[in-house]
Amino acid sequence: MIRGTILGTGSYLPKFRLTNAELEKLVDTSDEWIATRTGIRVRHISGPGEETSKIAAQAARQALAMAGISPEELSQIIVGTITPEMTMPSCACLVQKEIGAVNGYAFDLSAACSGFLYALDIADKQVRANPDSKILVIGAETLSSRVNWQDRNTCVLFGDGAGAAVVGSARGERGILAGKLFSDGRLWDLLHMNAAPSQNPFLGGEDGGGVDPSRLGTPRKDSGSYIRMVGREVFKNAVRAMEDAVAQVLREAGVSASDIDLVVPHQANIRILQSLGERLGISQEKIYINIHKYGNTSAATIPIALDDANREGMLHRGDMVLLCAFGGGFTWGAELIRW
Repeated sequence: MIRGTILGTGSYLPKFRLTNAELEKLVDTSDEWIATRTGIRVRHISGPGEETSKIAAQAARQALAMAGISPEELSQIIVGTITPEMTMPSCACLVQKEIGAVNGYAFDLSAACSGFLYALDIADKQVRANPDSKILVIGAETLSSRVNWQDRNTCVLFGDGAGAAVVGSARGERGILAGKLFSDGRLWDLLHMNAAPSQNPFLGGEDGGGVDPSRLGTPRKDSGSYIRMVGREVFKNAVRAMEDAVAQVLREAGVSASDIDLVVPHQANIRILQSLGERLGISQEKIYINIHKYGNTSAATIPIALDDANREGMLHRGDMVLLCAFGGGFTWGAELIRW
């Protein structure tokens, strides 16, 4: 059987590190409060020349080098992001330009923290249909550009970074064994981020109000295009949803939780990761955690963690590796890989 498999991984973190102690100077918080409730000690913040597409390209180059694949061999580039530096063109097109992947096509995917998993699932299906495909999958975010730095409940959580994987085909037992993706838009207001203000003042207005052309020339004030979250409700939904997704994936693959060698979850909150492990019956030693170093980088957390684990020698041929994520939308899912 032909499956998609990860041929190489890469990651990039911006140079500037923002510590909890430095955040104490910005908002009413403390290192102890942040670390105890989230597990985060430090996060990276992008500086000049570290726009989303630039850090994505840096991660891509690492993944390509590990895979032994040239940019010209890529057939597709998929970038999971909710913080591109431009609405048009896509971040993926800018990455394509940066790395010189002239023979592939590129597009962005918006699924918040589940973006990398969604993109990986697409790549797997593409490779199964076209085994010669080489697909670059990236999760990249500059969440510092969409954080309200006066909101202590959210600004302590997020960081910037990018992770990447090159997906190709494998025969036999290796590769992506099963995957399940989900979404539920009914609870969108528990975790969301407004876009820049519409220049059409009638969108979002009262029905029946009509259109007055003279008002189209009036610029609209930005009401705050930053992340908003009801943390307690997100926590409850995240643990329950990821547990269910993992259970379905394991059932589809015909394996049990005890067969898992390493879990690489979305790095949202240390308490979520601990609760998830307890509910799945998987020991904490098998759950890869790096949230203390990077914070929550949304779509980038899983590929960054996967690259860290890979370069630390924690992934071995034949290992059963479980990926799972939950994000705004709500979106969530899980993927099971035989490494």
